[in-house]
Amino acid sequence: MLEKYKVPVEKLRNQCDPNIFPHETTEEWIVDRELIGQDRAMEALKYGLSMKRKGYNIYVSGFIGTGRNSYSYLVAEEFAKKKPTPCDWCYVYNFKKPNCPKAINLPSGKGIGFKQEIESAIKNIETEIPRALSSKDYEDSKNAIFNENKKVAESILMELNNFAKEYSFVFKQTDRGILSIPLIDNRPMTDEELEKLSDDEMDRLGDISIELTQKSYDYIKRIKAVETKLKNEIKRIKEEQIVLVATTFIGPIQVKYRENEGITSFLLDMKEDIVKNYEMFLDNEEENYVEKIFLQGNKKEDFLKRYSINLFIDNCYTQGAPVIREMNPNYYNLFGKIEYANEMGVAKTDHTRIKPGSMHEANGGYILIQAKDILQNRISWEGLKRTITTEELKVENIYSSNLTSETLNPEAIPLDIKIIIIGDYITYHILYAYDEEFKKIFRIRADFDTEMERNEENILKIGSFVAYQCKEENLLPFHREALGAIIDLSSRIADEKNKLTASFNELVEIIYEADGWASSEYKKVVTKEDVEKAILKKQYRNNSYEEKLLELINNETILIDTQGEKVGEINGLSVIDLGQYSFGRPTKITANTYFGKDGIINIEKETEQSGNIHDKGVLIMSGYLGEKYAQNIQLSMTASITFEQSYDGIDGDSASSTELYAILSSLGDIPVKQGIAVTGSVNQKGKIQPIGGVNEKIEGFYKICKIKGFKGGEGVIIPSKNIENLMLNDEVIMAVKDGKFTIYAIDTIDEGMEILTGIKAGELNESGEYEENTINAYVQEKLIYYAMLDKELEE
Repeated sequence: MLEKYKVPVEKLRNQCDPNIFPHETTEEWIVDRELIGQDRAMEALKYGLSMKRKGYNIYVSGFIGTGRNSYSYLVAEEFAKKKPTPCDWCYVYNFKKPNCPKAINLPSGKGIGFKQEIESAIKNIETEIPRALSSKDYEDSKNAIFNENKKVAESILMELNNFAKEYSFVFKQTDRGILSIPLIDNRPMTDEELEKLSDDEMDRLGDISIELTQKSYDYIKRIKAVETKLKNEIKRIKEEQIVLVATTFIGPIQVKYRENEGITSFLLDMKEDIVKNYEMFLDNEEENYVEKIFLQGNKKEDFLKRYSINLFIDNCYTQGAPVIREMNPNYYNLFGKIEYANEMGVAKTDHTRIKPGSMHEANGGYILIQAKDILQNRISWEGLKRTITTEELKVENIYSSNLTSETLNPEAIPLDIKIIIIGDYITYHILYAYDEEFKKIFRIRADFDTEMERNEENILKIGSFVAYQCKEENLLPFHREALGAIIDLSSRIADEKNKLTASFNELVEIIYEADGWASSEYKKVVTKEDVEKAILKKQYRNNSYEEKLLELINNETILIDTQGEKVGEINGLSVIDLGQYSFGRPTKITANTYFGKDGIINIEKETEQSGNIHDKGVLIMSGYLGEKYAQNIQLSMTASITFEQSYDGIDGDSASSTELYAILSSLGDIPVKQGIAVTGSVNQKGKIQPIGGVNEKIEGFYKICKIKGFKGGEGVIIPSKNIENLMLNDEVIMAVKDGKFTIYAIDTIDEGMEILTGIKAGELNESGEYEENTINAYVQEKLIYYAMLDKELEE
């Protein structure tokens, strides 16, 4: 009766045939790095990178180890090679609005040349202006103008004095201007003579002087006009000299960059500013001594900074578009900052202190950011969204200094960038549901899967992946049998025999460690045995907790029976995940049933140790019992069920069928075989549903049976749907071959009860009763008895 439920040995594992690989070792493979089993993600990623419209940035979702980081970077690099290298950007002084530096762009690699040309020009101008203003030609022109205007002024002054003689006065040119002086004996009076005059004489001379001044206004006005003309003409020839010097050194730069409007405008403004402030280019030996003591730096040097070029982004060494990984996306790392210098308690800055962020460095290309990193910094996340929306990169400080500070408002740079955010599924769904802007600016999702089909193409690709690792990391070549073991491990990690894992990190660990074990034994090739040893040694490093549990079960501190039969007791199976290692743990489940109306009492729930899914499983059991046995009677039963010696929380429904078996055993007073453990969830119709961790559960119970000794009849019942997940180890498979251990696969509760009890489940006859001497008949009889008791009590 039970043979039909036994899983054949050939279905316990899908073992890779090493002959599928074309070469004896990976040394002979021609390798290339390619993404395996992620066609959907690659299509989405490439589509997103090729879209040039606003909002088509990419969110890459998937688990760590699926290649989401490395391959996103590689694909971005592929696209970057085909794109032109972005332009250089410079910040320059804004002569019209000094607090708003201008941004100028140049073809890639030209920024450094422009910066050097301006620096050289300013250095030459600084040298040549003092030289030009002290040259013989300039002095001759200056003297000629001076002498010419001096003669005119002297002529006017002579006319004025001839007129003043009528009033016994004379006019003289002094530092204080033109002054009138009284005459005595045809000569100007001295200060001593003036002091000896009486008050009446002084008043008389004062009145005459006032009258004379009023009448000589036109003469004085003409003299001052000559003075103004002299100053203007000297200024003109100075400016001509300065313009000549500036044009000599700036002119070639203007010609070279004449098609660049930003540079053309800057150079014109710079020439005007140099002419306007030419004194700053002169050596000022009388510089304020106090300023030298108390002010940092040099006044001239500080002034000349306005002509400096801040080469903000230099792409002279960039080939194609940039691809930037930002590992610490705080605000300033992403969007740049304005640096300050403390001078006498004042935070000072200028356009040369504007520093770029990674968004500026990646502009024209691609930037990759981890979701968990940027979402931890709200300001960075909001800034990123704002930048994408406005399509501008603006440098601004978000935290104010305690010092009094100058402020700058640099011109924004146009944004041309593709942003790739890398995170997990949950983060994506949270952002999509709760962040209105996210769905508008990250329209593409590239989802990296955790598994792929186990077909010849993907098997060979994983072989190529191993060969690539061997070449890149200088590992020993892998034998084709070792590759077969890697493929089997991949299916085991994927938890399905016809799938392969896409989490290559776990495979890489075993590849490295197998190489290490082979190297320690001075082998030239990594063999299957080395791979198996690496797997076992990794398990050994992490399975101390499992060994402690096995020890407790062996000495009967934890009660697990593997022999005999008992009523209302059964061995359930769960999985304990320790991160790098998972193992199956058997747990005794007990059930007591008696007359009452409380239904199934979930002791774990009553003690607040039961999760929602486990509670759901218990309610499903109630539905099953009601439909199967209480169509014509009232269900007057109380059943208490618990996981014995379990002191942590219980969740999941993979033991719901096991719990139901214990209840049915107790109701029918039918003993179940303790040598058979059970896993599988159940629905209300009694159908057995697949569960996870089937390999760990089977191997976990096998270890218990092994340490307690095989007495015959040991085995595990699993859902038939889980046969596709079987990738058992060699020891369990050998035990099945030798008949020491049996694996059963079932579809219904009735089938499971037949295996556990050796009694036929029984079918309903035409009168609505189950066949005599069957499991269902025993259970029905007990429930009818409880119903009659309930009826008698009511009467």
